[in-house]
Amino acid sequence: MPKFVNSSAITFAALAAFSLHAQAADDLGKKTFETCAACHSLKAGENGVGPDLHNIVGRTAGLEPGFRFSGPMKRSGITWDEKNLTEFLRAPQEKVPGNRMPFSGVPDDAALKAVVQYLATASK
Repeated sequence: MPKFVNSSAITFAALAAFSLHAQAADDLGKKTFETCAACHSLKAGENGVGPDLHNIVGRTAGLEPGFRFSGPMKRSGITWDEKNLTEFLRAPQEKVPGNRMPFSGVPDDAALKAVVQYLATASK
């Protein structure tokens, strides 16, 4: 006699697993951002040692009012998207030589991907 699998149970299990994975990635992004939060805020106009990162995705590097950017950052012409954020956060001095951010980069690929996703969602 054939046994039937409850497709609802499988769907629920798959959704639960995806949700746990998404939650873990969000937690890693938030945890990785703690390093950034020493100098950056996600709140508009709340500049610190570094510029605020509110609505960072889609912004042009070096143009945010109220912060004194380095010449190299102003001249970079970068529009912050997932690709540019990933490259910059992996190796800031390689992406924009001469920028003033005293950070060597996020070496872990999972943490890097997670923090870029976190910035894209949490900074809105």
